[in-house]
Amino acid sequence: MTPADLAARLGIPSGPLFFPVTACDEDGAVDLDVYRAHVRRGVEAGAAAVFACCGTGEFHALTPEEFQECVRAAVEETAGRVPVVAGAGYGTALAVRYARIAAEAGADGLLALPPYLVLAGQEGLLRHYRDLARATDLPVIVYQRDNAVFTPATAVELARTEGIVGLKDGLGDLDLMQRIVSAVRTEVPGDFLYFNGLPTAEQTQVAYRAIGVPLYSSAVFCFAPEIALAFHRALETGDTTTVRRLLDGFYRPFVELRAQGRGYAVALVKAGVRLRGLDVGQVRSPLHEPTEDHVKQLAQVIERGYALLEEDRTMVEGT
Repeated sequence: MTPADLAARLGIPSGPLFFPVTACDEDGAVDLDVYRAHVRRGVEAGAAAVFACCGTGEFHALTPEEFQECVRAAVEETAGRVPVVAGAGYGTALAVRYARIAAEAGADGLLALPPYLVLAGQEGLLRHYRDLARATDLPVIVYQRDNAVFTPATAVELARTEGIVGLKDGLGDLDLMQRIVSAVRTEVPGDFLYFNGLPTAEQTQVAYRAIGVPLYSSAVFCFAPEIALAFHRALETGDTTTVRRLLDGFYRPFVELRAQGRGYAVALVKAGVRLRGLDVGQVRSPLHEPTEDHVKQLAQVIERGYALLEEDRTMVEGT
């Protein structure tokens, strides 16, 4: 898939962007059969793309061999129905290695995660992502967060780089993102893609859409695809009533629960998948499992979310 092809397919918001968890068995080994089932269910539920082995997929905890197996499994399960974008991270040499593994496994693109640990200047960051973009023919989406934060001028240079097709923001600085969007729009006319990559991005997507960031990742889609789809559909159709009902009744309580523990942006999602009937196992260290009480609260939040969907369906049928 060329950069133009991937940009075109991702730029059509036909559904949520699916970031599957990586399934593990009771011994902690990757369970490819369950992982395949998880990916397959997400695609059949209406995902617009599969982002394999990224943050929610515990990229940091996978060996290169496990990474390759999971990306290849995602490619096989999607069977070309939707694009598969794989994570790539750490220092430049390792990021390039993961990029090449992803290409060999059949991925359609890369999500370039921040470099490991170091606080690099803008010149070094730009060189890192340009080296990564040159390493394969895969289109690259750059992930801004933590130690990889860009000035508008650097974002312009990224947008000018062959093979880099978009920027995903996990920082949450709307002023900076507005200046980035404006600078790139002015200096590099075209179809550069922007993604809201904050944890539980639905919570902030109304604001992100207003500044020109139409796409977002959905971890909720992993365990409650019907809720994620309903929210996505309401955003696209301007159904503010449904958007507000789901934000108030489901997403805000989920975000508040997520804030109760470090690493819950992944651990709660994995617990949610288990609650919904697919045993994807536990998170790998250094992440830890949610407490029993938090899992009970999560079950209640999910139940409330589906009750809201049923209430909406009943109201529609009664009109």
